Amino acid sequence: MIFNKLKKFLVVFDSPELDCAPVFSSGDVVSGRVVLELFGETKVESLKLHAEGFAKVHWTESRSAGSSTAYTQNYSDEVEYLNRREVLLQADNGELTVLPAGRHEFPFSFQLPEETLVTSFEGKHGSIRYWVKVKLHRPWCPVRKIKKEFTVIEPIDINTPSLLAPQAGTKDKLARTWYRNFGQVSVTAKIDRKGYTPGEVIPVFAEFDNATSRSIVPKAFIIQTQTFIARGTMKQKRSVVATLCGDMVSARTRETWHGRAIKIPPVGPSIQQCRIIKVEYMLKVCVDVPGTSKLCLELPLVIGTIPLHPFGSRTSSISSHYSVNLEWLRMAIPEQPEPPPEYSSVVTEEEAEQRNDGVAPPPAEDLSGIMERPLMAFLQEFRFRPPPVYSEIDPNPQPPHMRPRCMTC
Repeated sequence: MIFNKLKKFLVVFDSPELDCAPVFSSGDVVSGRVVLELFGETKVESLKLHAEGFAKVHWTESRSAGSSTAYTQNYSDEVEYLNRREVLLQADNGELTVLPAGRHEFPFSFQLPEETLVTSFEGKHGSIRYWVKVKLHRPWCPVRKIKKEFTVIEPIDINTPSLLAPQAGTKDKLARTWYRNFGQVSVTAKIDRKGYTPGEVIPVFAEFDNATSRSIVPKAFIIQTQTFIARGTMKQKRSVVATLCGDMVSARTRETWHGRAIKIPPVGPSIQQCRIIKVEYMLKVCVDVPGTSKLCLELPLVIGTIPLHPFGSRTSSISSHYSVNLEWLRMAIPEQPEPPPEYSSVVTEEEAEQRNDGVAPPPAEDLSGIMERPLMAFLQEFRFRPPPVYSEIDPNPQPPHMRPRCMTC
């Protein structure tokens, strides 16, 4: 029968590595071929290709309008990033094209927009996807469709001044329960820069001053925040992707972290340029005081794709510096000996009350002058940072008394 003449119908992208899916960015040329394998001679009206890219969000919320009335509110929005059409096979005079039995390949090629695209993403309430859809039209047959997605990664070069700037902050709190005060706890923390890439280790420099009568436990977390925006409403999902637990700090003592390491797992890069989907990261340094609320200090992070170049080069390319590990596309975190806690275990009581009452969180503290504050003077461990990646070596290694003297001296 004519319905069984189509043996194979698929899209194959051109890729230098056969075992790896191709990855593209703004301005790249996407090329490949559509493969048709036919059992017998087949008449074809047209073969058309449509490349698309969308960011989409959707979620629902239940609303109550009285004691017995309830309804569901839908929130959705989308942003188009790619829309390209190409005709691969179609007769100019409108007649049918007869393809003999066997294998047929139809190459295609199109360029992604030069303006900045957004990195592919899969989240709980939205996604950013790019795909190629091909339609095969034949007389007296239903339209056959195939769809194949491809990945877009927008380079984020952390070798920029804004992402190389150190991040620091300080925070203190009076530990109290009911009418009893236990004393004050203060936290000061610093990291060398704002931008990192997956797989890197963040050295955390911090000091925990426990002036209370109880022991405290310092911890650090890397938190990912997914924000979905539709119709002026936001929906957020937070998760802890990495954790670091310090030693207990006894009462009336002080503990210092001289670059305690916390490793970034294979998470997706930050997404900051999309109107309806944002992915942000932060390093949260917390002190868990038994019997009272937590004290937490937040330092912003940007997860990039182009790692730190040892010589400060700005000519790094995504293909040579970014190891394409697409585990992060599904937000899959590899197994760890000790899984990170839920976000609810690290959020403070004040933050929880603000979210429950619908009160917007207070604006972030301006930390531009934090390094000039007297409280930062105690961070002497920064003197022991690693040496630079290169050193200026005397080209003449001989001792001074062995070196030839200038005849004019």
